[in-house]
Amino acid sequence: MKKTILFWILAFIITLASAIYQRSTGPTYPLSGSVQVGNEKIKYSLIRTHGGETDAVVEIKTNDESINGILYWKRFKTEDEFTPVEMEYSEGILTASLPNQPPAGKLEYYVELDGEKIPGKKNPVIRFKGDVPTWLLIPHVIGMFGAMLLATRTGLEFFRREKDSLLKLTYWTIGFLLAGGFVLGPAVQLYAFGAWWTGFPFGTDLTDNKTLIALIAWLIALFMYKRSKYPKSWALGASIVMLIVYLIPHSLLGSELDYSELDNENIEIHNSIME
Repeated sequence: MKKTILFWILAFIITLASAIYQRSTGPTYPLSGSVQVGNEKIKYSLIRTHGGETDAVVEIKTNDESINGILYWKRFKTEDEFTPVEMEYSEGILTASLPNQPPAGKLEYYVELDGEKIPGKKNPVIRFKGDVPTWLLIPHVIGMFGAMLLATRTGLEFFRREKDSLLKLTYWTIGFLLAGGFVLGPAVQLYAFGAWWTGFPFGTDLTDNKTLIALIAWLIALFMYKRSKYPKSWALGASIVMLIVYLIPHSLLGSELDYSELDNENIEIHNSIME
């Protein structure tokens, strides 16, 4: 009993740590830092994801209302020139907006405060997405978090010599993974980017593909349960694969709008109207 509780606590800690790591290293996590402007050290946090149909507001907190801020943006991976937008000061915050883009559209941008560029090196890229309803997003997150928790807990059965719950835990792991990653996940992606599945064999979306890899690993572990003398080793291997998969930053190599295709479509529509 004590070992069971210990295993669940350990599984929860590993799952929580991996979730924090994945979120903080992902391409949608805000880009933070600080810059010295005159006599003031200004901290910033630049957004890199935005959902819904509204424009994305960029904010810089400063107590000096004399600082002039300009937001520069352009469509990502295009030859567009940067468009300047003057930031407005109100109650200690400089603000300007990035224009809303179609789902999976991206904008590259940066800010200048009295000529000081933020950030100093690589410009942040923000990805736009459709509005995902909370009633769908919360179960999806619970499903994926629960799958990782159960996968880790199942893998820890490797270290139990007495009677184990390996088969039952394997079924629960696969069940949560199917629900969170292959039922609710595609539904979330449909709302966000207008597509059910963009991984193999239809695309290269890393989020979809890593979920598929995790499922294959656990199906192999289940298949080997009665065919191997060491089923716990297969479960441990599947849990390690799952952990590696979860450590890959979320949304890395995710859906991305091709603006050249969009421009060509707009030209064709324009030409057809003119005819």
